[in-house]
Amino acid sequence: MNSSTPANDDDIEYTVVVNDEEQYSIWPTFRAVPAGWREVGVRGPKAACLAHIETVWTDMRPASLRRHMDAASQDA
Repeated sequence: MNSSTPANDDDIEYTVVVNDEEQYSIWPTFRAVPAGWREVGVRGPKAACLAHIETVWTDMRPASLRRHMDAASQDA
C-alpha cells in the first residue's frame, strides 16, 4: 500500500464528480479529478457521497441518450 493512501475507506474523504453525460461517481479528494469529470461541491465519507448520488441521479441514461429519445418522441 502506498504510504499516502489512507488505511481504509473510513479514513478517506471523497468528492462527488459528474461528467458531461451527467453520470455521477465518487473520487478520493487526495487525487486529482480525472479529465472529463468535475466536482459538484459535495465532499465527505463514502456513504454520504453515495447517498447524495442516489438522491440526484434519478435517470441513469446518459444525457445524450435522453436528448435523443426526447427528440424522437417529439417527432413521432
